[in-house]
Amino acid sequence: MILSACGLVCDECEHFNKSCTGCIDVKGSTFWAKEMMPGKVCPLYDCSVNRNKFVNCGDCGELPCKMFREMKDPNSTEEQHQQSLKTRVAALKAN
Repeated sequence: MILSACGLVCDECEHFNKSCTGCIDVKGSTFWAKEMMPGKVCPLYDCSVNRNKFVNCGDCGELPCKMFREMKDPNSTEEQHQQSLKTRVAALKAN
């Protein structure tokens, strides 16, 4: 299992090994971050890995922080988002 900085399982993603090789491998500059983020890097990766020098968000005592809770896939429902948050936090804490 390849875990992203925010707890997503990279190798379960439809974009893995197509337009992305995992956020750790691309240093947070995922396909969507390049398109949507001013710095071209995922803000969660930037915060956890670049600024705080953590392995991932699981090392942060504030998990799940405001940014973590508010970053939502625009294609998911609120219910799906809430479930994703629970799953990701559990994966990060277990890692």
